[in-house]
Amino acid sequence: MQAELIQIFILLGSVFALLVWGRIRYDLVAFGALILAATLGLVPTEDVFSGFGHSAVAIIALVLIVSRGLSSSGAVELIASKLINPDRPLPLHIAVIAALAAGLSAIINNVAALALLMPLDLEAAKKAKRSAGQTLMPLSFATILGGMITLIGTPPNIVISEYRQGVLGEPFGMFDFAPVGLAVAVAGIGFVSLLGWRFLPARASLLDTEEAVIKGRYIAELRIGDEMAQDGMTVADLYPMANEADVHVLGLIRRGKRLRGLAPRQELRARDFLVVEGDPKSIETFMGQAGLDFAGAEKHEGGVIAPGLTLSETIVPEGARIVGRTARSLRLLQTHSVTLLGIARGGESFTDRVRLLPIRAGDVLLLLGTPERVAAATDWLGVLSLEGRQTEVVQRSKAGLSIGVFLLAVAMAVLGFLPLSVALGGAVIAYVALGLVSAREVYASVEWKVIVLLASLIPLAEAFERVGGAELIARQIVSLSEGYPAWLSLVALMVVTMTLSDFLNNVATTLIAAPISMSIAATTDTNPDTYLMTVAVAASCAFLTPIGHKNNTLILGPGGYRFGDYWRIGLPLEILVVCVSVPTILLVWPL
Repeated sequence: MQAELIQIFILLGSVFALLVWGRIRYDLVAFGALILAATLGLVPTEDVFSGFGHSAVAIIALVLIVSRGLSSSGAVELIASKLINPDRPLPLHIAVIAALAAGLSAIINNVAALALLMPLDLEAAKKAKRSAGQTLMPLSFATILGGMITLIGTPPNIVISEYRQGVLGEPFGMFDFAPVGLAVAVAGIGFVSLLGWRFLPARASLLDTEEAVIKGRYIAELRIGDEMAQDGMTVADLYPMANEADVHVLGLIRRGKRLRGLAPRQELRARDFLVVEGDPKSIETFMGQAGLDFAGAEKHEGGVIAPGLTLSETIVPEGARIVGRTARSLRLLQTHSVTLLGIARGGESFTDRVRLLPIRAGDVLLLLGTPERVAAATDWLGVLSLEGRQTEVVQRSKAGLSIGVFLLAVAMAVLGFLPLSVALGGAVIAYVALGLVSAREVYASVEWKVIVLLASLIPLAEAFERVGGAELIARQIVSLSEGYPAWLSLVALMVVTMTLSDFLNNVATTLIAAPISMSIAATTDTNPDTYLMTVAVAASCAFLTPIGHKNNTLILGPGGYRFGDYWRIGLPLEILVVCVSVPTILLVWPL
Protein backbone atom coordinates (compact mmCIF):
# COMPACT_ATOMS: atom_id res chain seq x y z
CA MET A 1 0.00 0.00 0.00
CA GLN A 2 2.93 2.33 0.77
CA ALA A 3 4.28 1.84 -2.78
CA GLU A 4 0.86 2.60 -4.25
CA LEU A 5 0.60 5.74 -2.11
CA ILE A 6 3.95 7.02 -3.42
CA GLN A 7 2.96 6.18 -7.01
CA ILE A 8 -0.40 8.00 -6.80
CA PHE A 9 1.24 11.12 -5.31
CA ILE A 10 3.90 11.16 -8.05
CA LEU A 11 1.26 10.60 -10.74
CA LEU A 12 -1.11 13.31 -9.49
CA GLY A 13 1.79 15.67 -8.87
CA SER A 14 2.88 15.19 -12.48
CA VAL A 15 -0.69 15.80 -13.66
CA PHE A 16 -0.88 19.05 -11.68
CA ALA A 17 2.51 20.19 -13.01
CA LEU A 18 1.47 19.51 -16.62
CA LEU A 19 -1.89 21.26 -16.13
CA VAL A 20 -0.17 24.37 -14.72
CA TRP A 21 2.42 24.24 -17.52
CA GLY A 22 -0.45 24.28 -19.99
CA ARG A 23 1.46 23.21 -23.10
CA ILE A 24 -0.47 19.92 -23.40
CA ARG A 25 -4.26 19.85 -23.56
CA TYR A 26 -5.69 19.10 -20.13
CA ASP A 27 -7.97 16.31 -21.40
CA LEU A 28 -5.00 14.49 -22.94
CA VAL A 29 -3.02 14.90 -19.70
CA ALA A 30 -5.85 13.42 -17.64
CA PHE A 31 -6.57 10.57 -20.05
CA GLY A 32 -2.86 9.71 -20.32
CA ALA A 33 -2.61 9.66 -16.52
CA LEU A 34 -5.63 7.34 -16.33
CA ILE A 35 -4.10 4.86 -18.77
CA LEU A 36 -0.77 4.97 -16.89
CA ALA A 37 -2.59 4.41 -13.57
CA ALA A 38 -4.33 1.36 -15.04
CA THR A 39 -0.99 0.06 -16.33
CA LEU A 40 0.54 0.45 -12.86
CA GLY A 41 -2.45 -1.31 -11.27
CA LEU A 42 -3.59 1.76 -9.34
CA VAL A 43 -6.95 1.70 -11.14
CA PRO A 44 -8.61 -1.73 -11.65
CA THR A 45 -8.92 -2.64 -15.33
CA GLU A 46 -12.71 -2.95 -15.10
CA ASP A 47 -12.96 0.62 -13.68
CA VAL A 48 -10.77 2.43 -16.22
CA PHE A 49 -13.71 3.85 -18.18
CA SER A 50 -16.23 3.93 -15.36
CA GLY A 51 -15.99 7.72 -15.22
CA PHE A 52 -17.62 8.04 -18.64
CA GLY A 53 -20.76 6.49 -17.21
CA HIS A 54 -20.79 8.64 -14.08
CA SER A 55 -23.94 10.71 -13.58
CA ALA A 56 -21.93 13.91 -12.97
CA VAL A 57 -20.49 13.64 -16.49
CA ALA A 58 -23.97 13.23 -18.00
CA ILE A 59 -25.43 16.14 -16.01
CA ILE A 60 -22.65 18.55 -17.05
CA ALA A 61 -23.09 17.61 -20.72
CA LEU A 62 -26.88 18.04 -20.52
CA VAL A 63 -26.56 21.42 -18.77
CA LEU A 64 -24.39 22.66 -21.65
CA ILE A 65 -27.00 21.58 -24.23
CA VAL A 66 -29.87 23.16 -22.27
CA SER A 67 -27.84 26.38 -22.00
CA ARG A 68 -27.50 26.39 -25.79
CA GLY A 69 -31.27 26.01 -26.18
CA LEU A 70 -32.00 28.89 -23.82
CA SER A 71 -29.56 31.19 -25.62
CA SER A 72 -30.89 30.19 -29.06
CA SER A 73 -34.40 31.23 -28.03
CA GLY A 74 -33.37 34.80 -27.22
CA ALA A 75 -34.69 34.53 -23.66
CA VAL A 76 -31.49 35.97 -22.20
CA GLU A 77 -31.23 38.73 -24.80
CA LEU A 78 -34.83 39.75 -24.11
CA ILE A 79 -34.15 40.19 -20.39
CA ALA A 80 -30.77 41.87 -20.88
CA SER A 81 -32.10 44.45 -23.37
CA LYS A 82 -34.56 45.67 -20.73
CA LEU A 83 -31.96 45.99 -17.99
CA ILE A 84 -28.73 47.20 -19.63
CA ASN A 85 -28.54 50.97 -20.12
CA PRO A 86 -25.17 52.48 -21.20
CA ASP A 87 -26.17 55.91 -19.80
CA ARG A 88 -26.08 54.69 -16.19
CA PRO A 89 -23.19 55.66 -13.89
CA LEU A 90 -20.44 53.04 -14.11
CA PRO A 91 -20.90 51.53 -10.59
CA LEU A 92 -24.64 51.17 -11.20
CA HIS A 93 -24.07 49.62 -14.64
CA ILE A 94 -21.66 47.09 -13.11
CA ALA A 95 -24.11 46.31 -10.31
CA VAL A 96 -26.99 45.69 -12.75
CA ILE A 97 -25.09 43.60 -15.30
CA ALA A 98 -23.27 41.69 -12.51
CA ALA A 99 -26.56 40.86 -10.79
CA LEU A 100 -28.01 39.76 -14.13
CA ALA A 101 -24.91 37.66 -14.82
CA ALA A 102 -25.08 35.99 -11.40
CA GLY A 103 -28.78 35.23 -11.73
CA LEU A 104 -28.26 33.83 -15.22
CA SER A 105 -25.29 31.71 -14.12
CA ALA A 106 -27.45 30.13 -11.44
CA ILE A 107 -29.70 28.55 -14.08
CA ILE A 108 -27.37 27.98 -17.03
CA ASN A 109 -23.67 27.20 -17.32
CA ASN A 110 -21.62 30.22 -16.24
CA VAL A 111 -19.44 30.10 -19.36
CA ALA A 112 -22.57 30.35 -21.52
CA ALA A 113 -23.79 33.25 -19.36
CA LEU A 114 -20.60 35.23 -20.00
CA ALA A 115 -20.69 34.44 -23.73
CA LEU A 116 -24.22 35.88 -23.91
CA LEU A 117 -23.57 39.02 -21.86
CA MET A 118 -20.05 39.97 -22.96
CA PRO A 119 -21.11 41.36 -26.40
CA LEU A 120 -23.83 43.42 -24.68
CA ASP A 121 -21.31 44.83 -22.21
CA LEU A 122 -18.87 45.66 -25.03
CA GLU A 123 -21.64 47.45 -26.91
CA ALA A 124 -22.64 49.39 -23.77
CA ALA A 125 -19.00 50.45 -23.29
CA LYS A 126 -18.81 51.60 -26.90
CA LYS A 127 -21.97 53.72 -26.58
CA ALA A 128 -20.80 55.18 -23.25
CA LYS A 129 -17.34 55.92 -24.73
CA ARG A 130 -15.47 54.17 -21.95
CA SER A 131 -13.10 51.22 -21.70
CA ALA A 132 -14.72 47.79 -21.51
CA GLY A 133 -11.74 46.77 -19.38
CA GLN A 134 -13.44 48.51 -16.48
CA THR A 135 -16.45 46.19 -16.60
CA LEU A 136 -15.48 42.87 -18.21
CA MET A 137 -13.57 41.50 -15.20
CA PRO A 138 -16.38 42.35 -12.73
CA LEU A 139 -18.78 40.70 -15.21
CA SER A 140 -16.66 37.54 -15.42
CA PHE A 141 -16.30 37.30 -11.65
CA ALA A 142 -20.07 37.80 -11.23
CA THR A 143 -20.81 34.83 -13.51
CA ILE A 144 -18.45 32.67 -11.42
CA LEU A 145 -20.08 33.83 -8.18
CA GLY A 146 -23.61 33.24 -9.50
CA GLY A 147 -22.78 29.67 -10.48
CA MET A 148 -22.43 28.78 -6.78
CA ILE A 149 -26.12 29.41 -6.08
CA THR A 150 -27.62 26.23 -7.55
CA LEU A 151 -26.64 22.66 -8.26
CA ILE A 152 -26.44 23.18 -12.04
CA GLY A 153 -24.74 26.59 -11.99
CA THR A 154 -21.16 25.32 -12.00
CA PRO A 155 -19.43 21.91 -12.44
CA PRO A 156 -17.92 21.80 -8.90
CA ASN A 157 -21.41 21.80 -7.38
CA ILE A 158 -22.48 18.92 -9.63
CA VAL A 159 -19.33 16.94 -8.83
CA ILE A 160 -19.69 17.52 -5.06
CA SER A 161 -23.36 16.51 -5.16
CA GLU A 162 -22.65 13.27 -6.98
CA TYR A 163 -19.68 12.56 -4.70
CA ARG A 164 -21.96 12.99 -1.68
CA GLN A 165 -24.39 10.48 -3.15
CA GLY A 166 -21.56 7.97 -3.52
CA VAL A 167 -20.30 8.29 0.06
CA LEU A 168 -23.42 9.29 2.02
CA GLY A 169 -26.15 7.76 -0.13
CA GLU A 170 -27.92 11.00 -1.09
CA PRO A 171 -26.88 13.94 -3.32
CA PHE A 172 -27.26 17.62 -2.53
CA GLY A 173 -30.52 19.10 -3.79
CA MET A 174 -30.94 21.79 -6.44
CA PHE A 175 -31.06 24.66 -3.92
CA ASP A 176 -28.96 23.27 -1.07
CA PHE A 177 -26.14 25.50 -2.28
CA ALA A 178 -28.35 28.63 -2.31
CA PRO A 179 -27.88 29.96 1.27
CA VAL A 180 -24.10 30.03 1.06
CA GLY A 181 -23.98 30.78 -2.67
CA LEU A 182 -26.35 33.74 -2.37
CA ALA A 183 -24.44 35.23 0.56
CA VAL A 184 -21.15 34.98 -1.32
CA ALA A 185 -22.64 36.26 -4.60
CA VAL A 186 -24.28 39.30 -2.97
CA ALA A 187 -21.10 40.22 -1.09
CA GLY A 188 -18.95 39.67 -4.19
CA ILE A 189 -21.20 41.71 -6.49
CA GLY A 190 -21.30 44.51 -3.95
CA PHE A 191 -17.50 44.53 -3.83
CA VAL A 192 -16.86 44.53 -7.61
CA SER A 193 -19.57 47.16 -8.17
CA LEU A 194 -18.57 49.65 -5.48
CA LEU A 195 -14.85 49.16 -5.08
CA GLY A 196 -13.32 46.33 -7.11
CA TRP A 197 -13.48 47.96 -10.57
CA ARG A 198 -11.41 50.89 -9.23
CA PHE A 199 -8.43 48.54 -8.78
CA LEU A 200 -8.27 47.83 -12.52
CA PRO A 201 -5.60 49.81 -14.40
CA ALA A 202 -6.74 52.34 -17.03
CA ARG A 203 -4.71 51.80 -20.18
CA ALA A 204 -5.14 53.52 -23.53
CA SER A 205 -4.47 50.16 -25.19
CA LEU A 206 -7.73 48.79 -23.77
CA LEU A 207 -9.71 50.95 -26.18
CA ASP A 208 -7.63 49.70 -29.11
CA THR A 209 -8.33 46.10 -28.07
CA GLU A 210 -12.06 46.75 -27.91
CA GLU A 211 -12.09 48.27 -31.39
CA ALA A 212 -10.53 45.06 -32.71
CA VAL A 213 -13.40 43.05 -31.22
CA ILE A 214 -16.21 45.22 -32.62
CA LYS A 215 -17.30 43.88 -35.99
CA GLY A 216 -17.53 45.80 -39.27
CA ARG A 217 -20.72 47.39 -40.61
CA TYR A 218 -22.49 45.83 -43.57
CA ILE A 219 -25.06 46.90 -46.12
CA ALA A 220 -27.80 44.26 -46.04
CA GLU A 221 -31.28 43.63 -47.45
CA LEU A 222 -34.12 42.35 -45.28
CA ARG A 223 -37.48 41.29 -46.70
CA ILE A 224 -40.88 42.57 -45.53
CA GLY A 225 -43.15 39.63 -44.67
CA ASP A 226 -46.86 39.27 -45.38
CA GLU A 227 -47.83 39.75 -41.72
CA MET A 228 -46.00 43.07 -41.41
CA ALA A 229 -47.55 44.35 -44.65
CA GLN A 230 -51.06 43.41 -43.45
CA ASP A 231 -50.52 45.46 -40.28
CA GLY A 232 -50.11 48.61 -42.37
CA MET A 233 -46.67 49.44 -40.97
CA THR A 234 -44.65 52.34 -42.33
CA VAL A 235 -40.92 53.05 -42.48
CA ALA A 236 -41.29 55.36 -39.47
CA ASP A 237 -42.63 52.45 -37.38
CA LEU A 238 -39.27 50.70 -37.82
CA TYR A 239 -37.10 53.59 -36.62
CA PRO A 240 -37.43 52.97 -32.83
CA MET A 241 -36.38 49.32 -33.23
CA ALA A 242 -33.59 50.30 -35.63
CA ASN A 243 -32.22 52.88 -33.17
CA GLU A 244 -32.32 50.38 -30.31
CA ALA A 245 -30.43 47.80 -32.37
CA ASP A 246 -27.96 50.41 -33.72
CA VAL A 247 -29.03 49.82 -37.34
CA HIS A 248 -29.46 52.54 -39.99
CA VAL A 249 -32.35 52.22 -42.45
CA LEU A 250 -30.96 53.36 -45.81
CA GLY A 251 -33.62 52.60 -48.38
CA LEU A 252 -36.48 50.53 -49.73
CA ILE A 253 -36.49 48.23 -52.73
CA ARG A 254 -39.78 47.51 -54.53
CA ARG A 255 -40.15 45.27 -57.56
CA GLY A 256 -36.39 45.07 -57.95
CA LYS A 257 -35.81 48.83 -57.95
CA ARG A 258 -34.59 51.08 -55.16
CA LEU A 259 -37.10 53.85 -54.43
CA ARG A 260 -35.80 57.39 -54.61
CA GLY A 261 -35.82 58.99 -51.20
CA LEU A 262 -37.16 57.32 -48.07
CA ALA A 263 -40.33 58.94 -46.79
CA PRO A 264 -41.08 58.04 -43.16
CA ARG A 265 -44.74 57.60 -44.06
CA GLN A 266 -43.92 55.19 -46.90
CA GLU A 267 -46.14 52.12 -46.34
CA LEU A 268 -44.41 48.75 -46.35
CA ARG A 269 -45.63 46.09 -48.76
CA ALA A 270 -45.12 42.36 -48.84
CA ARG A 271 -41.97 41.37 -50.79
CA ASP A 272 -40.40 44.83 -50.37
CA PHE A 273 -36.75 44.81 -49.31
CA LEU A 274 -35.42 47.13 -46.62
CA VAL A 275 -31.80 48.26 -47.10
CA VAL A 276 -30.02 48.60 -43.74
CA GLU A 277 -26.51 49.18 -42.42
CA GLY A 278 -25.12 47.67 -39.21
CA ASP A 279 -22.80 45.10 -37.70
CA PRO A 280 -23.86 41.42 -37.88
CA LYS A 281 -25.32 41.18 -34.38
CA SER A 282 -27.22 44.46 -34.79
CA ILE A 283 -28.69 43.31 -38.11
CA GLU A 284 -29.68 39.96 -36.62
CA THR A 285 -31.28 41.66 -33.59
CA PHE A 286 -33.22 44.14 -35.75
CA MET A 287 -34.36 41.36 -38.07
CA GLY A 288 -35.73 39.38 -35.14
CA GLN A 289 -37.37 42.27 -33.28
CA ALA A 290 -39.02 43.73 -36.38
CA GLY A 291 -40.18 40.34 -37.69
CA LEU A 292 -38.24 40.77 -40.97
CA ASP A 293 -37.07 37.92 -43.16
CA PHE A 294 -34.17 37.52 -45.55
CA ALA A 295 -33.88 36.79 -49.25
CA GLY A 296 -34.29 33.09 -49.93
CA ALA A 297 -35.68 32.24 -46.49
CA GLU A 298 -37.76 29.55 -48.12
CA LYS A 299 -34.54 27.76 -49.08
CA HIS A 300 -33.68 27.34 -45.40
CA GLU A 301 -35.87 24.85 -43.56
CA GLY A 302 -37.87 26.85 -41.02
CA GLY A 303 -36.99 30.22 -42.59
CA VAL A 304 -35.60 32.87 -40.29
CA ILE A 305 -36.37 30.74 -37.20
CA ALA A 306 -34.60 27.65 -38.53
CA PRO A 307 -32.37 26.06 -35.87
CA GLY A 308 -28.62 26.31 -36.25
CA LEU A 309 -28.41 29.29 -38.64
CA THR A 310 -25.39 31.57 -38.22
CA LEU A 311 -24.10 34.77 -39.80
CA SER A 312 -20.48 34.24 -40.86
CA GLU A 313 -18.04 36.91 -42.00
CA THR A 314 -15.64 36.13 -44.85
CA ILE A 315 -13.10 38.21 -46.78
CA VAL A 316 -12.63 38.00 -50.56
CA PRO A 317 -8.99 37.49 -51.69
CA GLU A 318 -7.59 38.08 -55.18
CA GLY A 319 -8.43 35.20 -57.50
CA ALA A 320 -11.53 34.04 -55.63
CA ARG A 321 -14.27 32.49 -57.75
CA ILE A 322 -16.73 35.24 -56.79
CA VAL A 323 -14.49 38.19 -57.77
CA GLY A 324 -16.21 40.15 -60.57
CA ARG A 325 -19.38 38.07 -60.27
CA THR A 326 -22.61 38.32 -58.29
CA ALA A 327 -24.25 35.97 -55.81
CA ARG A 328 -27.18 35.55 -58.22
CA SER A 329 -24.99 34.69 -61.23
CA LEU A 330 -23.24 32.03 -59.15
CA ARG A 331 -26.61 30.70 -57.95
CA LEU A 332 -25.22 30.70 -54.41
CA LEU A 333 -28.63 30.33 -52.76
CA GLN A 334 -29.90 27.63 -55.11
CA THR A 335 -26.77 25.47 -55.08
CA HIS A 336 -25.59 25.86 -51.47
CA SER A 337 -28.65 27.12 -49.53
CA VAL A 338 -26.51 30.03 -48.34
CA THR A 339 -27.70 33.64 -48.52
CA LEU A 340 -25.40 36.60 -49.17
CA LEU A 341 -27.03 38.85 -46.59
CA GLY A 342 -24.64 41.78 -46.56
CA ILE A 343 -21.45 43.34 -47.95
CA ALA A 344 -18.87 45.62 -46.31
CA ARG A 345 -16.63 47.61 -48.67
CA GLY A 346 -14.47 49.87 -46.53
CA GLY A 347 -17.38 52.03 -45.41
CA GLU A 348 -18.43 52.66 -49.04
CA SER A 349 -22.14 52.86 -49.80
CA PHE A 350 -23.69 51.47 -52.98
CA THR A 351 -27.06 51.53 -54.72
CA ASP A 352 -27.07 48.13 -56.43
CA ARG A 353 -28.92 45.19 -54.92
CA VAL A 354 -26.71 43.10 -52.62
CA ARG A 355 -27.26 39.92 -54.62
CA LEU A 356 -26.70 41.80 -57.90
CA LEU A 357 -23.53 43.64 -56.85
CA PRO A 358 -20.30 42.47 -58.54
CA ILE A 359 -17.91 41.46 -55.79
CA ARG A 360 -14.42 42.94 -55.54
CA ALA A 361 -11.27 41.59 -53.90
CA GLY A 362 -11.11 42.97 -50.35
CA ASP A 363 -14.89 42.95 -49.84
CA VAL A 364 -16.13 41.36 -46.63
CA LEU A 365 -19.21 39.19 -47.13
CA LEU A 366 -21.88 38.35 -44.56
CA LEU A 367 -23.10 34.81 -45.33
CA LEU A 368 -26.15 33.22 -43.70
CA GLY A 369 -26.76 29.48 -43.42
CA THR A 370 -25.95 26.46 -41.30
CA PRO A 371 -22.25 26.20 -40.34
CA GLU A 372 -21.78 23.14 -42.58
CA ARG A 373 -23.33 24.81 -45.64
CA VAL A 374 -21.48 28.08 -45.05
CA ALA A 375 -18.19 26.19 -44.73
CA ALA A 376 -18.84 24.37 -48.03
CA ALA A 377 -19.86 27.62 -49.75
CA THR A 378 -16.79 29.40 -48.39
CA ASP A 379 -14.48 26.79 -49.93
CA TRP A 380 -16.40 26.85 -53.23
CA LEU A 381 -16.37 30.66 -53.50
CA GLY A 382 -12.68 30.82 -52.61
CA VAL A 383 -13.22 33.29 -49.77
CA LEU A 384 -11.60 33.19 -46.33
CA SER A 385 -13.49 32.92 -43.04
CA LEU A 386 -12.70 35.48 -40.35
CA GLU A 387 -11.94 33.44 -37.25
CA GLY A 388 -14.40 33.95 -34.41
CA ARG A 389 -16.73 36.11 -36.53
CA GLN A 390 -19.93 34.04 -36.43
CA THR A 391 -23.24 35.35 -35.11
CA GLU A 392 -26.01 32.93 -34.16
CA VAL A 393 -29.50 33.66 -35.51
CA VAL A 394 -31.79 33.80 -32.47
CA GLN A 395 -35.31 32.29 -32.49
CA ARG A 396 -36.98 34.97 -30.38
CA SER A 397 -40.52 33.70 -30.91
CA LYS A 398 -39.67 30.60 -28.86
CA ALA A 399 -38.24 32.38 -25.79
CA GLY A 400 -41.26 31.68 -23.58
CA LEU A 401 -41.41 28.06 -24.70
CA SER A 402 -37.74 27.43 -23.92
CA ILE A 403 -38.06 28.94 -20.43
CA GLY A 404 -41.20 26.90 -19.75
CA VAL A 405 -39.53 23.61 -20.71
CA PHE A 406 -36.50 24.41 -18.55
CA LEU A 407 -38.58 25.37 -15.51
CA LEU A 408 -40.64 22.19 -15.88
CA ALA A 409 -37.46 20.07 -15.93
CA VAL A 410 -36.12 21.83 -12.82
CA ALA A 411 -39.46 21.44 -11.02
CA MET A 412 -39.57 17.70 -11.80
CA ALA A 413 -36.08 17.29 -10.32
CA VAL A 414 -36.69 19.50 -7.25
CA LEU A 415 -39.99 17.79 -6.39
CA GLY A 416 -38.36 14.39 -6.66
CA PHE A 417 -40.44 13.06 -9.56
CA LEU A 418 -37.35 12.47 -11.71
CA PRO A 419 -33.57 12.37 -11.17
CA LEU A 420 -31.90 15.56 -12.38
CA SER A 421 -30.11 13.77 -15.22
CA VAL A 422 -33.39 12.33 -16.54
CA ALA A 423 -35.22 15.66 -16.21
CA LEU A 424 -32.48 17.51 -18.10
CA GLY A 425 -32.41 14.75 -20.71
CA GLY A 426 -36.13 15.28 -21.27
CA ALA A 427 -35.52 19.03 -21.68
CA VAL A 428 -32.88 18.34 -24.33
CA ILE A 429 -35.28 16.08 -26.26
CA ALA A 430 -37.95 18.79 -26.07
CA TYR A 431 -35.52 21.44 -27.34
CA VAL A 432 -34.57 19.25 -30.31
CA ALA A 433 -38.24 18.52 -31.09
CA LEU A 434 -39.10 22.25 -30.89
CA GLY A 435 -36.22 23.18 -33.20
CA LEU A 436 -34.36 25.17 -30.52
CA VAL A 437 -31.31 22.93 -30.84
CA SER A 438 -30.38 21.09 -34.02
CA ALA A 439 -29.02 17.56 -34.02
CA ARG A 440 -25.57 18.96 -34.82
CA GLU A 441 -25.75 21.46 -31.97
CA VAL A 442 -26.52 18.70 -29.45
CA TYR A 443 -22.95 17.48 -29.91
CA ALA A 444 -21.38 20.88 -30.67
CA SER A 445 -22.74 22.34 -27.41
CA VAL A 446 -20.87 19.85 -25.24
CA GLU A 447 -17.33 20.82 -24.28
CA TRP A 448 -15.86 17.39 -24.85
CA LYS A 449 -12.45 18.28 -23.40
CA VAL A 450 -14.09 18.92 -20.01
CA ILE A 451 -16.08 15.67 -20.30
CA VAL A 452 -12.91 13.64 -21.00
CA LEU A 453 -11.10 15.45 -18.17
CA LEU A 454 -13.84 14.68 -15.66
CA ALA A 455 -14.35 11.08 -16.80
CA SER A 456 -10.59 10.45 -16.61
CA LEU A 457 -10.08 12.04 -13.19
CA ILE A 458 -12.99 10.27 -11.45
CA PRO A 459 -11.21 6.85 -11.34
CA LEU A 460 -7.94 8.59 -10.38
CA ALA A 461 -9.66 10.41 -7.50
CA GLU A 462 -11.17 7.13 -6.33
CA ALA A 463 -7.72 5.51 -6.42
CA PHE A 464 -6.28 8.48 -4.49
CA GLU A 465 -8.87 7.94 -1.78
CA ARG A 466 -8.58 4.14 -1.79
CA VAL A 467 -4.79 4.03 -1.21
CA GLY A 468 -5.00 6.57 1.62
CA GLY A 469 -3.79 9.77 -0.06
CA ALA A 470 -6.79 11.81 1.02
CA GLU A 471 -6.53 10.53 4.58
CA LEU A 472 -2.83 11.45 4.76
CA ILE A 473 -3.42 15.07 3.68
CA ALA A 474 -6.46 15.33 5.96
CA ARG A 475 -4.38 14.22 8.96
CA GLN A 476 -1.81 16.92 8.17
CA ILE A 477 -4.50 19.64 8.05
CA VAL A 478 -6.06 18.39 11.29
CA SER A 479 -2.64 18.18 12.94
CA LEU A 480 -1.75 21.76 11.97
CA SER A 481 -5.06 23.10 13.30
CA GLU A 482 -5.00 20.99 16.48
CA GLY A 483 -5.57 23.06 19.60
CA TYR A 484 -7.21 25.83 17.63
CA PRO A 485 -10.93 26.48 16.97
CA ALA A 486 -12.54 23.87 14.68
CA TRP A 487 -13.37 26.46 12.03
CA LEU A 488 -9.67 26.96 11.32
CA SER A 489 -9.58 23.57 9.59
CA LEU A 490 -12.36 24.86 7.32
CA VAL A 491 -10.34 27.98 6.52
CA ALA A 492 -7.23 25.88 5.81
CA LEU A 493 -9.19 23.55 3.50
CA MET A 494 -10.75 26.53 1.71
CA VAL A 495 -7.45 28.34 1.18
CA VAL A 496 -5.72 25.20 -0.15
CA THR A 497 -8.63 24.43 -2.50
CA MET A 498 -8.84 28.05 -3.71
CA THR A 499 -5.12 28.11 -4.45
CA LEU A 500 -5.34 24.91 -6.49
CA SER A 501 -8.38 26.22 -8.37
CA ASP A 502 -6.50 29.39 -9.37
CA PHE A 503 -4.10 27.29 -11.41
CA LEU A 504 -6.01 24.07 -12.19
CA ASN A 505 -9.34 23.25 -13.77
CA ASN A 506 -12.04 23.54 -11.08
CA VAL A 507 -13.32 20.03 -11.82
CA ALA A 508 -9.86 18.57 -11.18
CA THR A 509 -9.57 20.58 -7.97
CA THR A 510 -12.97 19.38 -6.74
CA LEU A 511 -12.25 15.71 -7.41
CA ILE A 512 -9.04 15.85 -5.38
CA ALA A 513 -10.33 18.07 -2.55
CA ALA A 514 -13.63 16.19 -2.01
CA PRO A 515 -12.10 13.01 -0.54
CA ILE A 516 -9.74 15.13 1.60
CA SER A 517 -12.74 16.96 3.06
CA MET A 518 -14.47 13.67 3.88
CA SER A 519 -11.32 12.39 5.60
CA ILE A 520 -11.10 15.55 7.73
CA ALA A 521 -14.74 15.09 8.76
CA ALA A 522 -14.12 11.43 9.65
CA THR A 523 -10.93 12.24 11.59
CA THR A 524 -12.58 15.01 13.62
CA ASP A 525 -15.96 13.24 13.86
CA THR A 526 -17.79 16.30 12.50
CA ASN A 527 -20.46 16.99 9.88
CA PRO A 528 -19.12 15.98 6.42
CA ASP A 529 -21.55 18.36 4.66
CA THR A 530 -19.75 21.31 6.24
CA TYR A 531 -16.51 20.33 4.53
CA LEU A 532 -18.11 19.30 1.24
CA MET A 533 -19.81 22.68 1.00
CA THR A 534 -16.48 24.36 1.74
CA VAL A 535 -14.87 22.54 -1.18
CA ALA A 536 -17.77 23.45 -3.49
CA VAL A 537 -17.37 27.16 -2.73
CA ALA A 538 -13.58 27.20 -2.80
CA ALA A 539 -13.23 25.21 -6.03
CA SER A 540 -15.38 27.76 -7.84
CA CYS A 541 -13.37 30.76 -6.63
CA ALA A 542 -10.64 31.15 -9.24
CA PHE A 543 -10.07 34.91 -9.30
CA LEU A 544 -6.28 35.34 -9.19
CA THR A 545 -5.28 34.25 -12.70
CA PRO A 546 -6.69 34.16 -16.26
CA ILE A 547 -6.13 30.39 -16.41
CA GLY A 548 -8.07 29.27 -13.32
CA HIS A 549 -11.49 29.58 -14.96
CA LYS A 550 -12.47 29.68 -18.62
CA ASN A 551 -14.43 32.90 -18.11
CA ASN A 552 -11.27 34.66 -16.98
CA THR A 553 -9.55 33.47 -20.14
CA LEU A 554 -12.40 34.67 -22.38
CA ILE A 555 -12.12 38.29 -21.19
CA LEU A 556 -8.31 38.46 -21.40
CA GLY A 557 -8.20 39.76 -25.00
CA PRO A 558 -11.40 41.85 -25.22
CA GLY A 559 -10.59 43.55 -21.91
CA GLY A 560 -6.95 44.19 -22.79
CA TYR A 561 -5.87 42.64 -19.48
CA ARG A 562 -2.48 41.32 -18.42
CA PHE A 563 -1.80 38.27 -16.26
CA GLY A 564 -1.03 40.43 -13.23
CA ASP A 565 -4.27 42.43 -13.43
CA TYR A 566 -6.41 39.64 -12.03
CA TRP A 567 -4.98 39.52 -8.51
CA ARG A 568 -5.58 43.27 -8.03
CA ILE A 569 -9.31 42.66 -7.69
CA GLY A 570 -9.21 38.86 -7.29
CA LEU A 571 -7.14 38.70 -4.10
CA PRO A 572 -9.39 40.96 -2.01
CA LEU A 573 -12.40 39.17 -3.50
CA GLU A 574 -11.08 35.76 -2.41
CA ILE A 575 -10.40 37.11 1.10
CA LEU A 576 -13.96 38.45 1.16
CA VAL A 577 -15.31 35.06 0.05
CA VAL A 578 -13.50 33.33 2.93
CA CYS A 579 -14.78 35.89 5.45
CA VAL A 580 -18.39 35.56 4.24
CA SER A 581 -18.62 31.87 3.35
CA VAL A 582 -17.05 30.26 6.42
CA PRO A 583 -19.49 31.82 8.95
CA THR A 584 -22.41 31.18 6.59
CA ILE A 585 -21.42 27.53 6.11
CA LEU A 586 -21.11 27.07 9.88
CA LEU A 587 -24.54 28.65 10.35
CA VAL A 588 -26.34 26.59 7.67
CA TRP A 589 -24.23 23.40 7.92
CA PRO A 590 -22.96 23.39 11.55
CA LEU A 591 -20.10 21.12 12.56
